[in-house]
Amino acid sequence: MTWLDTVKTDLRIAALFAMLVYALHGSPVHGQDRAPIRLATQLLPPYQMIENGEMSGIAVQRVRCALDAMGQPYELHMMDWSTAQLMTENGDMDGFFVGSPNSARERFSIASAPVVSESLIWYMRRGASIDPADPAGRLSARYSAKFATSKWLFLHREGFNVVMKPRDADSLLSMLVNGDIDVALEYDLIFEYYMRKRGLDPADFRAIPYDTNAMSVHFSHQFDAARPSFIADFNTRLAQCMRQET
Repeated sequence: MTWLDTVKTDLRIAALFAMLVYALHGSPVHGQDRAPIRLATQLLPPYQMIENGEMSGIAVQRVRCALDAMGQPYELHMMDWSTAQLMTENGDMDGFFVGSPNSARERFSIASAPVVSESLIWYMRRGASIDPADPAGRLSARYSAKFATSKWLFLHREGFNVVMKPRDADSLLSMLVNGDIDVALEYDLIFEYYMRKRGLDPADFRAIPYDTNAMSVHFSHQFDAARPSFIADFNTRLAQCMRQET
């Protein structure tokens, strides 16, 4: 396997990896007559990450399993999240993962069955008395989520006082710890991964469940038009892969 994926992260990670490029190709044993599909993703532990120089994570493993079961050659390219979506919209990528459905993405892509389904949580510093469900508190407190995500768009759409533009969950956590924001909206597995990485105890934060979101692979309309049976087949294989985990 060769790696050609572009890793774009925050300045700390960029300094470590200095624009490392990776690409993951599916097994050449199957589908020799098929062109590889190109899927974009982002660095988002524990769903998508780099371990020992290789792409790994819950979502990566499930997507790879489904594509391998289909005998479908593929390339996985890691990059900035907004770039991943733009390249899919422009036809430079066949899709991106994992993300929750929203109206902006539906204009140019079709979501697969859920690859992961996780809890979306309001996080605050311990002792905070803010109630995100109280309309009066939407303007008095400072809210944030990862920039250019469906969570970020939701906060703006619902009239929350949104501040800062964190590029990733690690930056979002820093803003919460440093007091730059009062409330962070993030998935529990992602935020707690970064907490533990810093030696922080998740119990030291106040957490209020908000919702459970399904996150999928989003295939472009162009790709779906060219291969109309692909997504249904992918969903079937994905379900089989997830059953094998239990």
